[in-house]
Amino acid sequence: MRWSLLVLAASLFAGDFPRSLEAFRGKTPTLDGVIGKGEYADATKFTGVKGTWVSTFSPVTDDKDLSVTGYVKHDGRRLYFAFDVVDDVLYGIDIPRWVPDENQKTHELTREGFPWFGDEMELLINATNRYSTPDENAAGNGQSWQMVCNLTKSRLGGIGKGGLLEGEPRRELSAWNNYQRWILEHSMDCAAKPKPGGKGYIIEWAVSFNPCLEVAPGTFYDTKMGDRAMGLNIALGDIDEKERGQGNFAHFHHEDWFAGTPKGRTRLKEWGTLWIRTATFNKKNAPR
Repeated sequence: MRWSLLVLAASLFAGDFPRSLEAFRGKTPTLDGVIGKGEYADATKFTGVKGTWVSTFSPVTDDKDLSVTGYVKHDGRRLYFAFDVVDDVLYGIDIPRWVPDENQKTHELTREGFPWFGDEMELLINATNRYSTPDENAAGNGQSWQMVCNLTKSRLGGIGKGGLLEGEPRRELSAWNNYQRWILEHSMDCAAKPKPGGKGYIIEWAVSFNPCLEVAPGTFYDTKMGDRAMGLNIALGDIDEKERGQGNFAHFHHEDWFAGTPKGRTRLKEWGTLWIRTATFNKKNAPR
């Protein structure tokens, strides 16, 4: 009995940050960078960032400067996130694509580049729902990963075209190769598009259960496993005019996180929780 309780406790253990989302089963959305009417009516809705998310750099004080409305659901095969971002200045669109002093190779699509430099979202998932040490970060495989969707550069479209880029730990060749394979084979897809009239953008993101949600070595999440908790973090990055990021690393203006502390937000221990539910979204089970 004691051993079974320990196993149960381990299966429920995710990041320690007290914030969670629930992904219910819904209709498959169209990944086109447009949130159509009713397209995410069967998804869990969440918002950020002022006063609720964790700021790494300059805190957001005005929703018109930076804010996000997000949605999450799955269709039994893929996990879907959509982000409707309000942003007053779009880097590389409203202002020139300036390069930070810290890295003149920022926009090279190599392991030396900064994939997250620009207006971007990052998605981090720990499918195993476990960590070994307090300082452990994403491994860069199906068990735990950190990927980037940038508004103005991507692996498939190059500079000027938004989409997916290899995230962290990009300097680990195995992680880089895993991430690049997922992008090229469309195991993970992302559409990023400025909103009509500017002042923000839309990101829609799809994550295939296999190979991106590996709950144990060689075993990928399936709805037959029932409801499942996984570690989760989300980042929203904002680059504006260089002077607006004065004093921050690489002159970032904002970088805000769903969970964690300003310096520890990439550690598995500091992530929140994503519950993948087998039930279909409805008014009774909708989060309040």
